[in-house]
Amino acid sequence: VLLVASLIDKLPNLAGLARTCEVMGAGRLVLADLAATRDPVFTSVSVTAEQWLPMEEVKPAALLAWLERRAAEGYTLVGLEQTAQSVRLPDYRWPAKVVLVLGREKEGIPPEVLSLLDATLEIPQRGIIRSLNVHVSGAIALYEYVRQMQFPQQLQSVAGGN
Repeated sequence: VLLVASLIDKLPNLAGLARTCEVMGAGRLVLADLAATRDPVFTSVSVTAEQWLPMEEVKPAALLAWLERRAAEGYTLVGLEQTAQSVRLPDYRWPAKVVLVLGREKEGIPPEVLSLLDATLEIPQRGIIRSLNVHVSGAIALYEYVRQMQFPQQLQSVAGGN
């Protein structure tokens, strides 16, 4: 899984995502500016994840073209966003080769990026507040991806598959 955080600009969120990606074994974290990884705020939260995690710089202006290239390479493009077509995270069956796009902290994923995605996922919620912090959301989604990749036989038995 490649996690795209190019639209996120808060260092604690980026650093938390780096730490989560390293812990969960993500293939790569995509940031708008790799210089962020040298900021003391980033390094204090990431706990050295930036030393072990492959990262790539993709500016927001270049994100559409980058996503199109990944799609051409066979990646499924998935966004974490509440839309009318969103699939509940526990109901989604992750493909092995996926790009997970996270949106801006308040605005979410812009329409031009949403139009490229193969699927949008949402985390079921019970409370009144309709969103989670972007780092928390990304961590939940990454965990679900890893869980499904590690234990696919459990998904088949739960879903009644072969």
